[in-house]
Amino acid sequence: MANTKNFISVVMSTYNNETTIEKSLLSILNQTYQNFEILLMDDGSTDNTYKLCQKISKNFDKIKIYQNIKNLGLTKSLNFLINKSVGNLIARSDADDLSEKNRFEIQLEYLYKNDLDACTTRAYEIGTKRIIPGLSYYIPAKYLINYKNPFIHGTLFIKKDVLKAINLYDESFIYAQDYKLMSDLLKRNYKISIIKEPLYHLNTKNNISTIYSKEQKYYANCVRNNVIPIEKA
Repeated sequence: MANTKNFISVVMSTYNNETTIEKSLLSILNQTYQNFEILLMDDGSTDNTYKLCQKISKNFDKIKIYQNIKNLGLTKSLNFLINKSVGNLIARSDADDLSEKNRFEIQLEYLYKNDLDACTTRAYEIGTKRIIPGLSYYIPAKYLINYKNPFIHGTLFIKKDVLKAINLYDESFIYAQDYKLMSDLLKRNYKISIIKEPLYHLNTKNNISTIYSKEQKYYANCVRNNVIPIEKA
């Protein structure tokens, strides 16, 4: 690592993403801002995802690959990767999404220019080019968080010491872990903002949120009601 100042650790967990993982990783590797590492967890994939990750990593020393023998879920996988990271900044990305090539450059500048603890961006919905969030973007997040999560998890860009201060992701939340995280951050008065410009391309089909919509709803209600979830919801 040549430069430790503003070093970004990108954390990505993947499960059976053989059709999207390569493009997703390349969208990170081709960033205009290059002072980063990628910590990649294969979370017990049963397809060719792990082999593809190994193949890609041979050409890029920025990638560090880990593997769960069985699927442990996003929450535990992300916490593991954050604990392995060396950057003072953590960036998220999902294995079926894409980042604009200047995403990190813009988020880094925006974070420090506005004296923030974290920031996210808006996104284009893959397949439609619809911008998310839409009209709700103009409602202050501190109010909207009581009803839904206004932040796109895959675009999260946050200071690692802030994550450490709240003990990372709450592992009692198997789903809606991002909603819980952002709710906790706002309750503790950390400064978070959403960049108006879409810097991300979000997959909204056949992803965790749609496949496990019932579970997501249950855990999201736990966040809103400030209750500890039962693990087998």
